[in-house]
Parts: sequence; structure tokens; C-alpha cells
Amino acid sequence: MTVVVAIGTRKGLWLARSEDRVSWQVDGPHHAMQEVYAVAFDARSGLRLLAGVASPHFGPGVSISDDLGASWEEPSTPPIAFPVDDAALERVWQLQPAPASQPGVVWAGTQPSALFKSTDGGRSFEFVEGLWNHPHRPEWEAGFGGQAVHTIVPDPADPDRMLVAMSTGGVYRTADGGKSWEARNKGIKAYFFPDPWPEFGQCVHKVAQHPASPSRFYAQNHHGVYRSDDGGDTWQSIADGLPTDFGFAMVVHPHDPDTIFTFPIEADGRRFPPEGKCRVYRSQDAGTTWQALGTGLPDDFWTAVMRDAMCTDNADVPGVYFGSRSGEVYASPDEGETWHRVAAHLPDVMSVRAAVIPT
Repeated sequence: MTVVVAIGTRKGLWLARSEDRVSWQVDGPHHAMQEVYAVAFDARSGLRLLAGVASPHFGPGVSISDDLGASWEEPSTPPIAFPVDDAALERVWQLQPAPASQPGVVWAGTQPSALFKSTDGGRSFEFVEGLWNHPHRPEWEAGFGGQAVHTIVPDPADPDRMLVAMSTGGVYRTADGGKSWEARNKGIKAYFFPDPWPEFGQCVHKVAQHPASPSRFYAQNHHGVYRSDDGGDTWQSIADGLPTDFGFAMVVHPHDPDTIFTFPIEADGRRFPPEGKCRVYRSQDAGTTWQALGTGLPDDFWTAVMRDAMCTDNADVPGVYFGSRSGEVYASPDEGETWHRVAAHLPDVMSVRAAVIPT
């Protein structure tokens, strides 16, 4: 088995390969000196790698590789552009291939907060007007990192249903293919507002779902960790047992909808793990209890792991991966029990995605 990990940073993309998920060969940078906030593997036909890149000279866009970075398709015209006069694309925050039943469909979430759809595997995108025209949009605010759609969760069975999340704005859901959207934030706290339980405006950092349980979602919020068992209609806290409820990442085990991983950070004003100890926390009972996983991880780790900088692969015994703002990347070959360093001294890591290479 060979695993490849794509590591998007603020100064390019690196690719790491391993046969055992312990020893790694790393090459890069691809797209040197360009921000890579979003990467995705599309395994529906072969193994396509998509990267949301932002060049200080040429601007933001999406690049595609069908040979794991040996070559890249660089579009002559921007594949994502706003057809409205009052907005311009700042960067792509999320690239999400649709389920296998929708070959060629890839979704993109952007800054400013908008959604785009591709039907040709990511070469071109159409603007989803329904989300942009939502009456709440004038009141969506920028989070600390910008005002962006950073989470896209297509329904695994119904192509008309999808959930997105943004900072700030919160969670929104569509049941008609994106024509209309409803805020779905009941139970998610926004402590920074006079009314801490608003309909929208929450700073949701990440939402995850397992295809086997499409009505269940997990969310890491700006102070708050939650689960929904009714498709996002309501949310309840699952933060008890964690050392802090602040963080960015939320990842679901690829084979077990009850197992999730997160990386707690001390607070919004202290963005490093408690006591500087690098620990991944795992729950195997849908957030009822939590276990700290740190074998092989450092104790002097005064940095953060961002919302898309943690992932799993889909091997029978899945690997778990994360990268930090200080440029360190770690991998676990055994579901978080032990950890090995993949790379160090990279630029700020913004996105990490892993795939098993087909034989």
C-alpha cells in the first residue's frame, strides 16, 4: 500500500509518499510562493488532485493534476469568477468532490462566502446564486481568517441536499440543489453576541459527517464542540471530557461514524494547545467520552492546527494526519495510537489531505 499526503501551505504545496505511513519521502514545493488553502483528492476515476491556489501576481484559481503532481493543468482563464459587480474572488477555501453517483461534480467554497459548482471535474465552475442571494448575506461578518465558506458536506444519497458552514455565518442547508438555503444553528452558541443563541452569525470552524450516518454531523465551533443527530436541525454539546472547547479541526473516521478526531486549542486568544502539549483527541462513542492521543508527539508545541489541516486516509486501518502553523506534519498509521513526523520547517500548513494510491 502506498499513501500520498497533499500538504497545502501559505507558500506552496508539498506531497509526501509512504509505503508504511512511518517513513516518508517529501517533494515540493509545487505552486511555489502561492497560497494553497484547499486541496482534495478525487478518486472517482483514477486519482485526481485539485488545489485551490492563490498567486500574488495572477490571482486565485484551481489547478488540477492527474499524475500526482508530475504535471499540472493551469487554466488560461480563471475557473472561478464572480458574475456580480460587488465581489471578487480572494481565495478558494474548500474543494469537495461530490459522491460517486455524481461523476464530474466538484464543489468549491470561497472567500467571500460563496459556493460554486463544477460538472467537469474542477476545470470550470458555475456560481450558485441561491446562497449568494440569501437575505442573511449582508450580515455575515469576517472571522479572524476572513469571511469564507470553508465546509461543504454533500448528502451521500440525495444530490439536492447539502450542508455548508462559514465563518462567520454558521451552518446552512439546502434541500433543492442550492436554490434555497436555511440557517441550521439551533443549539450552537455565539458567546460574542449580546444574544448568544442567534439564528445565524455563529463562527463555525468545521463540520464533518460520515456517509453511513447522513443525519449525523459533528461541528467544531469558535468555543464549542457539537453533534447533530437530526440532519443539523438541532445541535448539542459534546465538549465534556475535552481540555478546552476551542479548536478548528473535526474529522470522522472513514469506517466508523462514532469515531471522531479533533485538536483542542487553549482559547481564541491563546492559539496553542493546553500547556503546549501536542495532543489529538479521539472519541469512539460519538463524543460521549474523549481520549488524548500523544505517543510520539511533542510536549513543547506552541502552535495551532487549522480547520482543514487534519484528515484520515481510507485504508482498512486508517491513518490520521495533521499539520501545524509552524510547518510540522505528523502521521499515525494506527488510528492515532502512535505518531511519526512526516515533515518539518514547512510554511504555515493550511490543508492536509491523504489518499491511498490505487494499484
